[in-house]
Amino acid sequence: MRFSMKLVVLLLTALLSVSGRTALAETLTIGITQYPSTLNPNIDSMLAKSYVNGMTTRPLTHYDHDWQVTCFLCRNLPTLENGGAERVSREEGRDGLKVTFQLKEELEWGDGTPVTSEDVVFTWEVGSHPDSGISNAELYRRIEDITVHDDKTFTFHLDRVTFAYNSFADYRLLPAHIEREIFEENPAQYRNRTAYDSDPANPGLSLGPYRVSDLEPGARITLDRNEHWSGKEPYFDRIVVRIFENTTALEANLLSGSIDMIAGELGLSIDQALAFAERHGDSYDVSFKPGLIYEHIDLNLDNPILADRRVRQALLYGLDRQAINEQLFQGEQPVALTSVSPLDWVFEEDVPDYSYDPEKAITLLEEAGWSEVRDGVRHTADGTPLRFEIMTTAGNRTRELIQQVLQSQWQAIGVELVIRNQPPRVLFAETLNQREFNAMALFAWISSPESVPRTTLHSEEIPTEANGWVGQNFTGFANERMDDLIDRIEVKLDRDKRRQLWSELQTLYAEELPALPLFWRANSFILPNWLEGLQATGHMGTSTLWVEDWHRAAP
Repeated sequence: MRFSMKLVVLLLTALLSVSGRTALAETLTIGITQYPSTLNPNIDSMLAKSYVNGMTTRPLTHYDHDWQVTCFLCRNLPTLENGGAERVSREEGRDGLKVTFQLKEELEWGDGTPVTSEDVVFTWEVGSHPDSGISNAELYRRIEDITVHDDKTFTFHLDRVTFAYNSFADYRLLPAHIEREIFEENPAQYRNRTAYDSDPANPGLSLGPYRVSDLEPGARITLDRNEHWSGKEPYFDRIVVRIFENTTALEANLLSGSIDMIAGELGLSIDQALAFAERHGDSYDVSFKPGLIYEHIDLNLDNPILADRRVRQALLYGLDRQAINEQLFQGEQPVALTSVSPLDWVFEEDVPDYSYDPEKAITLLEEAGWSEVRDGVRHTADGTPLRFEIMTTAGNRTRELIQQVLQSQWQAIGVELVIRNQPPRVLFAETLNQREFNAMALFAWISSPESVPRTTLHSEEIPTEANGWVGQNFTGFANERMDDLIDRIEVKLDRDKRRQLWSELQTLYAEELPALPLFWRANSFILPNWLEGLQATGHMGTSTLWVEDWHRAAP
């Protein structure tokens, strides 16, 4: 019996169709440039982890696409206006807050275990333990106690009144029925023994529309639907996240069909995406989203050379950042003045200006004692060379190109730059966390709207062995005035008065330069033309927090 080719195609299509969805739509393969150092949602600050966890777990609250705080796990957002939050007096003399949440009734972990207030309390116990290695320990320290009313209702007792009192983006619940035994056996070793790393395919770790079903460390993470997810049913049955630390390989795999899309949060840089759009724009949906993504150079201020503010200022005067923006990014990534974005309502433009001025840079270096030039490199009178080592994420073509530009421009003022890069999972999990870079580290911070920089600038957030390497103040910046401004901003509810404090903070940042601001990054999303529903946020909330909205366009 013979069948026409047209009939064969129709029969195959019918056989592959499941509830109106074809097999081609069941699996989505995403390419990203970094592999997470851990899948534990509360250990290490790494965008790759946030991207994957956006599909497998959810925060208590987070900022939405309109940059407003919204519930993810709770029924209603507690506020001072609706009575869910209440100002209270404390014995210490400073007012605190009681903030009451109700978890959604139907929430379950991926193994069917109900999500309860016990998980909330356990997460707090882990986060507030000095040896646990939790990234944002300050969040948990501020919770003095938790009152459990029932399995779904609890009250946080906060030690202060802050303007962001109902923002708990970093409060990611841990499954007490799995993690408690591991944690209580040895809290100091918890970060190395968590089930998220030792047993990542355990379905009970999932609290999102997907769960980890398989992985190949450094190369691939496979996610399948979480059968116990009670939210909107996701369209795709399986999502495969593949890692290509080399962006050239990432692009090649997209064009070969090995992956369907490149993540905007961890994909091609804007210059690469612009070039890609010129060549392949008809075949893919290429879009750009400006955001709160601060590309900068962290400086290790324990380095005696960088401890001199004049040297830090000279380094910035010696960079033509506007030329970098125009030549590498076609003017799409504006020069950063400080760590606060022009997109944020508290942005202050009137701060010390470091426009390209190599003569001023040389003057500052000579004032700092770097006056003798040998073979093009400045030295002190005792023969110490003005030489720095810079690190970034190996395989990121744009950052490696920027390093070469830095090397060339600083050479012109007598500064020698030595490049030594590392894989992202090593740089973020070890080198930065333990402040093992001896001079400079080039990377980006991504933040929420009006994000107070406590973890990156407050002196109490300098990671040390004594505090279990908790905190993200990798520079070691310790400034009493900065500490005071951060403390005051957080508790100032009046927007106008808070805006004034933000202005002072940005001015101080520009004067002291604990890090060298480079530019504000725009993310480039390269998607298949058939994918709909993906929306970029422009802040630290990755697009994957709404992965259940992604779907194939109707034919």
